[in-house]
Amino acid sequence: MREKVEEALDTVRGYLQADGGGVEVVDITDGVVQVRLSGACGGCPGATATLKYVIEQVLKEKLPEEVKKVVAVP
Repeated sequence: MREKVEEALDTVRGYLQADGGGVEVVDITDGVVQVRLSGACGGCPGATATLKYVIEQVLKEKLPEEVKKVVAVP
């Protein structure tokens, strides 16, 4: 499952890196993907929107049966 999540995230990593940020998978348990936003994304006021409307949306579209929720961890 982790490999599939990483592959899906690869589709948005370029977008995040263009703004000086990144995303790292911390844990996956029972369909909940925990990620850590890094670089400029870590302290960005738009981080919540990026998490919900970019990262979570992509993961749910590409892995609808596996991903139920995406949460950010410090």
